Amino acid sequence: MSHVGVPRGTVRKRRSLALLTAGVLTIPALAGCSSDSEETSRGVPQDIAPAARDRVADGSTVNWAVDAMPTTLNAFQADADSATTKITGALLPTLFPMDAAGQPKLNPDYLESAKIIEREPKQVVLYKLNQQAVWSDGREIGAPDFVAQWRALSGKDSAFWTARNAGYERIEKIERGADDLQVRVTFAKPYADWRSLFSPLYPKEITGSPDTFNDGARTALKNTAGPFQLKSVSKAKGTVTLVRSPRWWGEKAKLDSIVFRAVAPKDRTKALADGTVHITDVDATTADRIALALRDGSNGQPLTHGPGADLTPAAALRSWALAHGSDEEQAEIAQVAREKNRKAVVAYGAEQKALRGYAVRKSLEPAYTQLALNGESGPLADDRVRRAVARALDRQELAETVLKPLGLPAKPLGSHLALAGQPGYKDGSGALGDQNTKEAQALLADAGWTQGGAAEKPKDTKAGSEAEKKDAEDKKKDADKEDKEGTESKQSKESTESTESTEKTEADEKKTDKDEEQAEKKADKTDKDEEKADRAAVGADDSAASRAEGLYIVGQDNKPGAAPVQAPDASTATHVLAPSRAAAAQSLALLRQASAVSEDSTTAEAASKATIQDKATAQDKQPGGAAGAYAPLGTAAPAPASVKGPLGKDGKTLTLRFVLPSGPGSQSLRGVGDRIAAMLEKIGIGTEITKVPDESYFKDHIASGDYDLALYSWPATAYPATDGRPIYAKPEPATDGSLLVEQNYTRVGTDHIDQLFDQAVAELDEKAARELMKQADARIWAAAGSIPLFQRPQLVAVDKKLANVGAFGFAAPRYQDIGFTDRQAAGSPADRKK
Repeated sequence: MSHVGVPRGTVRKRRSLALLTAGVLTIPALAGCSSDSEETSRGVPQDIAPAARDRVADGSTVNWAVDAMPTTLNAFQADADSATTKITGALLPTLFPMDAAGQPKLNPDYLESAKIIEREPKQVVLYKLNQQAVWSDGREIGAPDFVAQWRALSGKDSAFWTARNAGYERIEKIERGADDLQVRVTFAKPYADWRSLFSPLYPKEITGSPDTFNDGARTALKNTAGPFQLKSVSKAKGTVTLVRSPRWWGEKAKLDSIVFRAVAPKDRTKALADGTVHITDVDATTADRIALALRDGSNGQPLTHGPGADLTPAAALRSWALAHGSDEEQAEIAQVAREKNRKAVVAYGAEQKALRGYAVRKSLEPAYTQLALNGESGPLADDRVRRAVARALDRQELAETVLKPLGLPAKPLGSHLALAGQPGYKDGSGALGDQNTKEAQALLADAGWTQGGAAEKPKDTKAGSEAEKKDAEDKKKDADKEDKEGTESKQSKESTESTESTEKTEADEKKTDKDEEQAEKKADKTDKDEEKADRAAVGADDSAASRAEGLYIVGQDNKPGAAPVQAPDASTATHVLAPSRAAAAQSLALLRQASAVSEDSTTAEAASKATIQDKATAQDKQPGGAAGAYAPLGTAAPAPASVKGPLGKDGKTLTLRFVLPSGPGSQSLRGVGDRIAAMLEKIGIGTEITKVPDESYFKDHIASGDYDLALYSWPATAYPATDGRPIYAKPEPATDGSLLVEQNYTRVGTDHIDQLFDQAVAELDEKAARELMKQADARIWAAAGSIPLFQRPQLVAVDKKLANVGAFGFAAPRYQDIGFTDRQAAGSPADRKK
């Protein structure tokens, strides 16, 4: 059983799911991972309808849809989610928000400068604050706020319920600088990602005591320092309302107010049509409807889609005939159906007309979808089987399936630690290798998975039933004992009787031999009949399992001798939530992941093979497999290109549990899962697909380890050394025998990967730190615990009159710049009535 432990100073908001040994080693470069020059990559630009501030009118309110009401406004608590992030972004200081290239950029609204002023003997960072920066009560932002937040998040005081303290635990002290506007931070240990700290920055009134930190900040923020301030939180209405802050010293917010409104993904099309939201993430289906609405509005033609659009002329004539026929009962049914369809057509047409007022802004979301392979137990504990799964995937096909229909670049992602367009991005997939069916089959053969292996008996047992053999032996001993006792009794009574003739004795012995031979044949027949019955029972169990609600098996032929796949004991599963700010957001994001999920360039195989099999990688090798992505010399010849049925070993079929969400917004994700299952079937790996409720998908399956294969996403980060470590760190055994996995839900890791992260987080030379991260990424690829597929698409429906909002990509929103370009639409309610 696995246990997901609370991270010890390693989890941050940007890596969610959605997250140790220090040592200085000489790490050789890995082919396909690092190079002297950084790979040039271009990310997809943001799509926000940019407009200069003088073209944006003052006034009005914008309704912005979120998945659900935020459970807390404290971004450092475990249940903080995406709504928390959006709201606090408009209310609190973020010192280094991400820019359009996915790297941290100094925010001049809060800082004049921030830099490392000393490296020896200890790292010292000096922050110079904006002279006008104040909290909404008029108090200056200063060192006391930094100190209070450090103490709350350092991990030294357990009274503070915090989900993360990465970086804060490295701080030795915080002091006032030359004046009140300077904050001097001294680190006990070097910390390369120091820019990640104090964002968002809370006032000391919140972080200064456990009570206000734990409870007070969950539903209210009385003191803020952003272009907006909090006006109200209404659970009944499902709204959080922000209004323009009169204390804001920066460029004045264009909007009077922003209302964040909880709207379920399935209700967003109607919410747009009703005008109750102006901005919302949407799925591909809603995006298509908006595109059709714009097209139909321009050509003035009747709708050729929606309810009844697929009705043929013959069907329409038959419906009319039934409705006007002599059979009164049938006529009434037909008339009701026709009226219902007529109303649906009218409602659909009205919605389409309303949807013409929106545009779909498209980019790639700063997050990627991966295939996770649980390496804790079962077939995937063998790294050769994991690499075979990875080599079976056509990642280009999967990326095209999701991204191409949306008109977005369909290129597989090549890194676990950076996205295309970010500094430091390098395609490291060459450490594992391209899709190659023969290589995948060779890896499986080397691991012992072969055709007919499911019918073989385990090597450590003999044919037949040991229990039955023991019973037969016991019966024979009892019979011999009875015969002996009978003989002795007879001899005592007939001591004078002569013995039988030699000829009769030989005849009896031959008869006895014949009887024993027949008995053995009968016993063999019994064993075979029972064996046949066992196989029939196995087939019946598999057949029943395949009919189970929400479950079907790909590549399972139910051949004789195939063992059923055993489900894990639900009583031993650990049900936990991911322990980070964005991990809670990840659970909510899974509700819309399917429609938003979107998924190698590779380097030379020969160089990758030579490097990965080098002696320097021996320490990364896990039990049962060779290092690298290739089977060793002497491996049996691969099976034919298409394998019939799953492979087997020691009487067991090679079948993996593939867990997917079952919600209505997850169709696309399930489609990706089906394609992966078909790819695995070609190399002889069966997949047992189980669909589970969206709300339990992450908590009860991903985090608790109740899966073999799963699809989920990780958000991008500007700080991979800090945020990536808990996701890929080697799990550690706990004192009770369970496994502490932090956010490494694949349970796959190595000491070498940990050492690379440790080196990078303490490396103050940014170029050197990036090279270490490239090496770590290649090691993660070679371990084959998680396979990045594609960067997710970002589709946002926005009122066409709004500017500076939409698909932001990497960048954080500038809330003060969002507004209407139509001055009549932007006026106050009183102005609009004139």
